[in-house]
Amino acid sequence: MKYLQLIRYQNLLLLAFMQLVFRFGFMIFDNSTFALNIFQYGLLVLSTVLIAAAGYVINDLFDQESDRINKPDKVSIGKCISEKKATTIYLGLNIIAIIIGFYLAIVVHKALLASLFILVAVVLYLYSATLQSIMLVGNITVALTLAFSVIIIGVFDLYPIMNSNNHTQTAPLFSILIEFAVFAFLINFLREIVKDIEDVNGDYSQGLHTLPIVFGVKRASLAVFFFAFFPLILLIFYIKEYFLSKNLFLAALYTFAFVVVPLLYFIVKICSAKSKAHFHHLSTVLKWIIFFGIIGIMVISYNTNLQNYA
Repeated sequence: MKYLQLIRYQNLLLLAFMQLVFRFGFMIFDNSTFALNIFQYGLLVLSTVLIAAAGYVINDLFDQESDRINKPDKVSIGKCISEKKATTIYLGLNIIAIIIGFYLAIVVHKALLASLFILVAVVLYLYSATLQSIMLVGNITVALTLAFSVIIIGVFDLYPIMNSNNHTQTAPLFSILIEFAVFAFLINFLREIVKDIEDVNGDYSQGLHTLPIVFGVKRASLAVFFFAFFPLILLIFYIKEYFLSKNLFLAALYTFAFVVVPLLYFIVKICSAKSKAHFHHLSTVLKWIIFFGIIGIMVISYNTNLQNYA
């Protein structure tokens, strides 16, 4: 269990679930051709999960001091797992992920794509080493890596086979991947700032310069309040321009009830949040919004198929 806690297995399961939903709960119903077979796509999911797991390990290695203050009951490194063993795990996870990445790049005949796995591994290391201490830069970096885990589906499964003959089929799929990546980026960006507010004491002791440390918890909460309107406005626009205009009423109702309403709840509650428990709760709300957003992909697929056969 200590090793599962180290790699944040719940987050990894959510990441894998998201990538599996896109392929087998959405894209597959479009009758498109894919660059990867089922086994190879499974390897893509595995490599993404391994890279993310390595990112969590290296982050814990760098954040030992702040973690002892922010979450003393969840500290693994230095208590259950030695630094040396954690470093070995970190290197092993990255090496396996990069090897898989090279294999997949060869499979799709796009050798340069292998560099993406190296790039992400380097970015996650830099985040833990330096970027997280720079106001908003660390938050943006983490949010971008989550968004990239969506886009990489299209990069490996659609881009290698895109041509003039199948462009009308593959382009809309890629577009939806990008749209969801934007949604994931915005929600995770909010969540990262909320987590910074929650962990402000430990981060201060580590000498970080996060938004709540530089401007204070109250101003940081106010910033999150305003930032939250970006995804809210985009979601309402998307419901109106995409779902309602195409008579996808089930998708519209689901998105409003399970994504927009929780986001409105978050916006209201962030104004009055004061304690660590309050911010932890709001961080969890944002995670649930991402989860419901993933489920929404299947709802959209189901509603679209209903519409096509109506």
